Amino acid sequence: MAAHLRAKIDRRTLLIGGGAGLGLLVAWAAWPRTYPPNLTADADENLFGAWLKIGTDGHVTVAVPQCEEGQGVYTALPQILADELGADWKLVGVEPAPLNPLYANALAAETLFEAAFGEMPDRLRARHIRSSGLMLTGGSTSVRNFTGELRQAGAAARALLCKAAARRWDVDWEECTTGDGMVLHGGQKLGFGALAAEAADERVPGDVPLRNAGPRLLGQPLPRLDAPAKVDGTAVFAGDVRLPNMVYASIRQGPIGDTRLARIDRAEGDKIPGMLAVVTTDQWVAAVASNWWAADRALDAMRPRFRTPSDVINDDSIEAALSAAFDGKGARLAKAGNLAADFRGARVVAAEYRVGLALHAPLEPMTVTAQIVDGRLSLWLPTQAPGLARAAAARAAGLSEADVTIHPTLAGGSFGARLEQDGAAQAALLAQRIGRPVQLVWPRGEEFRQDRYRTAAAGRLTAKLDQAGRLTGWLAKIAAPNSGRELSERLLAGDGLVGAAMALRGSGDRAAIDGALPPYAIPNLAIDHHPAEIGIPTGYWRSGAHSYTCFFTESFIDELAHVAEQEAVSFRMAMLASQPRLARCLQLAAQLGGWQGGVPGSGQGIACHSLRGSHIAVMAEASLTGDRRVKVERLVAAVDCGRVVNPDLVRQQIEGGLVFGLAAATGCSTGFTENVADVRQWSELGLPTLADSPDITVEIVPSVAEPGGASELAVPPVAPAIANALQAATGVRFRRLPLLSDME
Repeated sequence: MAAHLRAKIDRRTLLIGGGAGLGLLVAWAAWPRTYPPNLTADADENLFGAWLKIGTDGHVTVAVPQCEEGQGVYTALPQILADELGADWKLVGVEPAPLNPLYANALAAETLFEAAFGEMPDRLRARHIRSSGLMLTGGSTSVRNFTGELRQAGAAARALLCKAAARRWDVDWEECTTGDGMVLHGGQKLGFGALAAEAADERVPGDVPLRNAGPRLLGQPLPRLDAPAKVDGTAVFAGDVRLPNMVYASIRQGPIGDTRLARIDRAEGDKIPGMLAVVTTDQWVAAVASNWWAADRALDAMRPRFRTPSDVINDDSIEAALSAAFDGKGARLAKAGNLAADFRGARVVAAEYRVGLALHAPLEPMTVTAQIVDGRLSLWLPTQAPGLARAAAARAAGLSEADVTIHPTLAGGSFGARLEQDGAAQAALLAQRIGRPVQLVWPRGEEFRQDRYRTAAAGRLTAKLDQAGRLTGWLAKIAAPNSGRELSERLLAGDGLVGAAMALRGSGDRAAIDGALPPYAIPNLAIDHHPAEIGIPTGYWRSGAHSYTCFFTESFIDELAHVAEQEAVSFRMAMLASQPRLARCLQLAAQLGGWQGGVPGSGQGIACHSLRGSHIAVMAEASLTGDRRVKVERLVAAVDCGRVVNPDLVRQQIEGGLVFGLAAATGCSTGFTENVADVRQWSELGLPTLADSPDITVEIVPSVAEPGGASELAVPPVAPAIANALQAATGVRFRRLPLLSDME
């Protein structure tokens, strides 16, 4: 037994189950009564704590508290628990975890709270994060946050099953093991289903061994649990919800800024067959009909008009706000060495980069179904923050949060968009006003006009090279809104401590410059944030600020390599001695891609980045077509994201992230004209088509390091790799995203 790795079990965390079996009841008695009920079990199921149910037929159901938005969390998290349990993957299923602080994602919450709390003492911040109990999906945190709890839950259930089998066989339970859904001892074996009822009445030992030998499910390319339902059409997305007597709503909202609904032509809307009702607030108007098409046509017919905001926002005003931000005193958020002394009297290299607003543009538009019965509100929606959605809906309907039930659905993409709660509040109010179940669907144009955009930003970078071409000084001044603080303030509006912390905050927002600290060994450096007031609401977008800070850094590093007359990979490698995992990715990407040194005419560019505990390098081959379009022929990525739960999931996320990064590099942006986004439909986004998609190679570096994030990792380095490739192809340095947008 001493050879086994031991885990200290938190009995309360593992055993909250609602009271099935003596072991569960003991733990439930110790749990705070303010927490709502947890998992429920059918008559043929037995609860094994907060994370697991086992049926008499041997099926295993794992509760997943994260939103499945295509990233594979409905497979990765069950795979972790099933591996520790010794389950048969063919009998493993998944269900959404109930809304309960027990499933809080402390790692994602810390990111959200950091912008609000700033330099608040770590102990106070950590205590508040735990007490807030936020269930969140985002920031590539799912595997990183829940691996430990899932392994402990699997180990505890395995111990209970072994104890039940040992009683039957009259042997020491510690001599038993599990595999393929059975408890094993020598030649004896019993299935989980046959033991489940007895095992649920056992007590969890205080010292439970974690599995460290035998056949493992971890690291295996197991099939996705959500794939069959998505293939045969039985998967439930928000748009699939149908309730008796349900009606449908479409919506129009005002332009960005201080605006109010001015007028609508109700008579014209009433002429549309199927039209039932109109609901208005100061900020929006919704049409309700017997079908969604009629509701949307009615809104077009009513031609809603909103008061023009006094502060006019256009492309020029956004650009001017970014430029003006540099005139103000920035907040120094990172520094090393003595940059002033290094720069004094030296010849420096400087460049300025800019990125435009980026849209989330998930395939599934905002869709929420709401129903109020006997004063209780039920919501069906995809959400990355179910507790915040419940709170927003309760406020809108004038109900207590205890009277609101969230039914999470699968999400057809998100990229951060479903952190926002506008749709939940609107649907709740519509259900209350109409008195019938309502399914609200935003038209595609509303998704684009009312997005919480990835902010526009500018970076002014200055560097010094010594006589040997070594980089000795680095100054990055980044102009961007306080996007992290804005997100925290909006999502955590009801948190009193957040409000107090916001009032005490100084200048600067670490979330707005996240990823700006280069991974390279630069003896003297400084990173400054210059807050910009662009007048556009911003939100979290896949990889956050890394999406533009990596573009700034890796494009400028490439420029410096040219000035130093050094090959780009060698220039980087000389500064990565303290980053061996990133250095290995860089070397591997260059080898796999047939790197030619980025010489003129090669059309090759390279970039690397570290994010959420993972590392990646991307080599691109790109050119300009005769009609002035960017053509990316090939993307090669080498990835080290620590221990891999499921290599197929990682590969899917990296491949998807590369295409997502390509879309952001060449399009997926919008201008603004008089407070309204210019983009109204998919065809205007400039997204890559299948014919435009490059040949993609992904190599996953074997690693024993702790798991890192994968879902966002590939996005940041794609744009600089392509920009560097275009420089090699054309001799022109492109310093703006989307690429070529400054030439239109």
